[in-house]
Amino acid sequence: MSLGSNLRLVFSLGRGLTRGLPDADPGLDPIQIFGQWFEAARKAGILLPEATTLATASAGGAPSARMVLLKGFGEHGFDFYTNLGSRKADELTVNPRAALCFHWGVLQRQVRVEGGVARLSRKASAAYFRTRPRGSQIGAWASRQSQPLQEREVLARRVREIEKRFEGREVPLPDFWGGFRLDPRRIEFWQGRADRLHDRLLFQREEDGWSSRRLHP
Repeated sequence: MSLGSNLRLVFSLGRGLTRGLPDADPGLDPIQIFGQWFEAARKAGILLPEATTLATASAGGAPSARMVLLKGFGEHGFDFYTNLGSRKADELTVNPRAALCFHWGVLQRQVRVEGGVARLSRKASAAYFRTRPRGSQIGAWASRQSQPLQEREVLARRVREIEKRFEGREVPLPDFWGGFRLDPRRIEFWQGRADRLHDRLLFQREEDGWSSRRLHP
């Protein structure tokens, strides 16, 4: 094992293997815990700590999953963005439920989030779109996400066309691009512990707030 791997292991020991998760308590806030874990992942130097698996399903219940980037979270929910003609957007439209799974291996931590999904407003999507690098803005216009592509040069040519179209001016939000918000109903925290006796703490949203309980590993 390399020196870097040993250092990461030592770091993770202090984060979970020796301390674990607190016991279930009505006063615990899963959004606050997620924020603390997300910040710990960022400070640990994990590449793209905001990367998460997004699972969706077709109208008939056939599942699919892919990686997306979390672009905001809070009591309001968990936000991500995509081409509205993509497979995931199509599935979220006909079956507006989804799950997210964050995995930060160095910290031996995982978070699962499940709930209903709704489109973000065009105003919110435009505000985020303006923060993207110009190349990513051009790419959003150029890509017909999830559609067949005969050859790479077709995409490269379209990128050049879009660059020329918006040369010298701001790249606007495409009509076919926007955000979704997952409203969490279940949030489960998983913390690695010795001998595979891991900690699992499940939160479920009730009418008057969040309930929590421990699960067997």
